Amino acid sequence: MNELTAYEKMGAWDKAMRAAYDGLRRLPELPAAYLHPWRRESIRRLGKLKDSHAGERCFILGNGPSLKQTDLSKLKGEFCIGFNRIFLAAEELGFTPSILVSINDLVVEQSTEEFKALQMPKFFSWRARKWLPMDEHTHFLYTSYSTPKFSTDVRGRVWEGATVTNVGLQLAYHMGFKQAILIGVDHSFVDKGKPNTTVESQGDDPNHFSPAYFGKGFKWQLPDLETSELGYRMARKAYEADGREVLDATIGGKLQIFKKAAYDTLFS
Repeated sequence: MNELTAYEKMGAWDKAMRAAYDGLRRLPELPAAYLHPWRRESIRRLGKLKDSHAGERCFILGNGPSLKQTDLSKLKGEFCIGFNRIFLAAEELGFTPSILVSINDLVVEQSTEEFKALQMPKFFSWRARKWLPMDEHTHFLYTSYSTPKFSTDVRGRVWEGATVTNVGLQLAYHMGFKQAILIGVDHSFVDKGKPNTTVESQGDDPNHFSPAYFGKGFKWQLPDLETSELGYRMARKAYEADGREVLDATIGGKLQIFKKAAYDTLFS
């Protein structure tokens, strides 16, 4: 699925007009998104993280079924960015990431108590303040669905790119990582349908490493792989422009945007 998206086919004028329209729609959010005390504190904390891992590498973990085939014990001592309900991997796979990122409203609303209990750096969308309080571990990101872009500094607006993985790539760049390695980003879903449609799981989850990830009764949104790929291409371009790289070491992954790497060869 490497065809250009409708957005990428737009001319410069059309993109500028769309950006202006999207900006107007976001105006009601802006005062609080920058001036609210929780956001001001988040911006301060994010400032301390800027380039804090310059020259290092990190692993970015999607939550696909391939994670069960990946020897996560090799990640001991590595900086790992985990997403959404990755906390299930603590018991099922014996793994806990360095930080957690979650920006989807449905995931946050239905995982509030688990997120509150996590004692690690946590990064949520600004919208998540409806369910989660500010605490010593929390950073609120001003994320949005509109105007595609790759943010090299996440203190400002961050485009979600239809997947939390794209937010993770922007956060990794902000923190200065020279190399970001994807694992568990299968980029393939059993469930099909109109992208972004909200559905309710009727049984065990076949799309993630745990059947309980989006288990029976959990509401979630069908993936938008085309928009995700737009974000991935922007990430690749940004990393390469600064002499950095994104590698895809997902076992059996379907994503074709990044240079592939064999997982086991990444460790001496």
